[in-house]
Amino acid sequence: MTIRLPAADGTLRRHEPRTEPLAVAPGTPFTSRTVFAAAHVVADPYADVSPDSPAAVDWDATLAFRRHLWSHGLGVAEAMDTAQRGMGLDWAGAAELIRRSAAEARAVGGRIACGVGTDQITGGTLAGIRAAYEEQLAVAEEAGAQAVLMASRALAATAGGPEDYREVYGHLLRQAAEPVILHWLGPMFDPALEGYWGSSDLDAATDTFLQVVAAHPDKVDGVKISLLDARREIDLRRRLPRGVRCYTGDDFHYPELIAGDERGFSDALLGVFDPLGPLAAEAVRVLDTGDAQGFRALLDPTVELSRHLFRPPTRFYKTGVVFLAWLAGHQSHFTMVGGLQSARSLPHLARAYELADTLGLFPDPELAQERMRTLLSLHGVTP
Repeated sequence: MTIRLPAADGTLRRHEPRTEPLAVAPGTPFTSRTVFAAAHVVADPYADVSPDSPAAVDWDATLAFRRHLWSHGLGVAEAMDTAQRGMGLDWAGAAELIRRSAAEARAVGGRIACGVGTDQITGGTLAGIRAAYEEQLAVAEEAGAQAVLMASRALAATAGGPEDYREVYGHLLRQAAEPVILHWLGPMFDPALEGYWGSSDLDAATDTFLQVVAAHPDKVDGVKISLLDARREIDLRRRLPRGVRCYTGDDFHYPELIAGDERGFSDALLGVFDPLGPLAAEAVRVLDTGDAQGFRALLDPTVELSRHLFRPPTRFYKTGVVFLAWLAGHQSHFTMVGGLQSARSLPHLARAYELADTLGLFPDPELAQERMRTLLSLHGVTP
């Protein structure tokens, strides 16, 4: 049986869905790489809210998805960009998410790292920004989670230059109880972060970033680089102090960055590993055996889907991630906090379905096809 999918030019094309999913079983944590999947949140579809209301979260479904990721050996990166931080999920909701997910991680033995930022404020002084970071850092540490120091819109708007970044981050690293992950999120993910680390010149910004790390190497577990620039990430990771990891956040080049070369490799903290979880986990287990070619054979075919999900405007990739979670049966509906399900077009979603189905990502291909047909019918398309 085929299904007709709309293309961007208004035509319909036929797709023959898979009848069997890719067979991937849950497994143990990895030995050669540290890998986090940045996880989305599941909205409460019955909540009477508007796009600018505080997020209404379906906690049962949200935590069940994290158990799914943990069961495959993946760590969970919580309350970060993929969870719609700053795009529907405010600090109050993020704090609750951190507490609940950290407790669930302890209960099942899962690894978790949680985003720490300044999204309870919109601007102010450097002292106020430090205090906002400190408040969130305390929540993550009290929950027993590793902290990810995320880029701050307030700091980007307030900082007068590189010295302000060195001062704020140095203050936070000195008081962190355990080594943290520093996150450099590029403006393609959040335009408000243009010029982060004190300069729009990426070479100068990289120097400042590395100065922060070099001044506190015992307090930095790793750095997460989300610039979608593989060469820059490789150059940066080769300049890191010994023992400091580079976690790729490059959803365009992750297979080669994780595989690495004779001079090193990147670990991973990726939003695309939310929909790719089981397949990505299987690929890393193959890499654990030393089979880099087998790893690439599994993961390289996923790049087309990832590039599609993260196409500009890149910040709306979350819509495709949640859409695929619905098709895969991880949630009962396709609604998002902040109404963000409307952020991608029907042709975009149809192509995401086609690519994911071809990869065998849906545990129940018939369910995915049925839900895709329902969405098409709601948009007036006879599938």
